[in-house]
Amino acid sequence: MIKIFGHQAPDTDATGSALIWAWYLNEVKNKAATAYVLGVPNTEAAFVLTRWGFETPEILTGIEAGEKVVIVDTNNPSDLFPNINDADIRQVIDHHALAGGLATKGPINITIRPVASTATVMMAIMPSEALDQMPDAIKGLVLSCILSDTLEFRSPTTTPRDVSLAHKLAKDLGITIADYAAEMFAAKSDISHFNDAELLRMDSKIFDVGSQKLRVSVLETTAPKIVMDRKASLMASMEAVAAEDGVDQVLLFVVDILSESSTLLIPNDAVKSIAEKSFEVTVEGDTLLLPGVVSRKKQIVPNLKV
Repeated sequence: MIKIFGHQAPDTDATGSALIWAWYLNEVKNKAATAYVLGVPNTEAAFVLTRWGFETPEILTGIEAGEKVVIVDTNNPSDLFPNINDADIRQVIDHHALAGGLATKGPINITIRPVASTATVMMAIMPSEALDQMPDAIKGLVLSCILSDTLEFRSPTTTPRDVSLAHKLAKDLGITIADYAAEMFAAKSDISHFNDAELLRMDSKIFDVGSQKLRVSVLETTAPKIVMDRKASLMASMEAVAAEDGVDQVLLFVVDILSESSTLLIPNDAVKSIAEKSFEVTVEGDTLLLPGVVSRKKQIVPNLKV
């Protein structure tokens, strides 16, 4: 049995891509495979699973030495289990920058392409017979992954391949992209049942920047006021979350999908210094508005300086 999973704090692409590749291995390649997640999927991913008739994959809490695995939507060991290199990694499918640090038992297939979603990569490497027999539910997952990671084509990570594939799938499924994306983003914006610590970790990744370790959190929403109404309590929780997670600072970017901008919360002088160095601005007050900034991968992390 091959275990397939993406990164911690699973989003739509990590969750959906694991299910897409499990379908492909089971139904096309006749290889036994099961999709897993490494945590509770976010609200958008949960909506997508329900919309296309999938049960939430089982949460994988650990991996045994020698277990066969396929890693999707990340190649960064810090997103995975501490003992990930003890596993028998069979394949990596991703669309992020090469992080380094993974070790394999032998030569494997690694596919990393500069497109907006891992699902887009998968569609490119599947043979034509797989695409011919792909059920609507799997097509729905692919479409959802693309719309999520491109923010309905607003993100600078969007490529012509993502756009053309999304439109083809939407036509096959009889779906209007704008209407379906609005449903997805409404689900993503519902944060009412998450506490502050959960929100800070929900869509976040840890990065080493200079001498510091930073948890970079992103909340993508069509209703930023709901998040900003909790600004004081979120900032008050950052120090505790940083201490518990073994990082120096937590950076929270509230991405307004509709206005295509981000607001960075500034809880202390250390984050203020990072913000000013990274974005070449002078920070006044406890927030920083960043017009046009919506992508952690392409616009936030590459600019971080400490």
